[in-house]
Amino acid sequence: MAKGDFRLCDVVLDDTIGRSTPDVEHERAVAIFDLIEDNRFEPVGHAGGPYKLLLSLIDSKLVFAIKTEAGEDVATHILSLTPFRRIIKDYFMICESYYEAIRSATPSQIEAIDMGRRGIHNDGSQTLMDRLSGKIKLDFDTARRLFTLVCVLYWRG
Repeated sequence: MAKGDFRLCDVVLDDTIGRSTPDVEHERAVAIFDLIEDNRFEPVGHAGGPYKLLLSLIDSKLVFAIKTEAGEDVATHILSLTPFRRIIKDYFMICESYYEAIRSATPSQIEAIDMGRRGIHNDGSQTLMDRLSGKIKLDFDTARRLFTLVCVLYWRG
């Protein structure tokens, strides 16, 4: 274990997450790939990883089970999904508008909708960082990638 290696090397979705359509499964795989490719993930008080993250849903709560690459338990954090529900609902609504706009809107209309979409995504990413504050240190880009994965967990296709 490299001391100070604060990154995720693997992300696994527990069977509690459930499976969905091939399109949704593809989006989940892409979100996990992007997250592992570039991240900063530092469980507070731990010497260093890299880390494996197991995400699961228990009683409508998001569970972050963190282990070292060698499989040693590091920490488990349980987050209520309540603070995310409104943001995710708004995010999905604006994504629908965005995909519809691509077919028929002007470039400036598409750009305006996309700016709104990014803003809502940033709000969700900041909420995730705030909820993990004192537990896991993330940079904003990692929070964005993790929030994308949380959104994909909700998406049923």
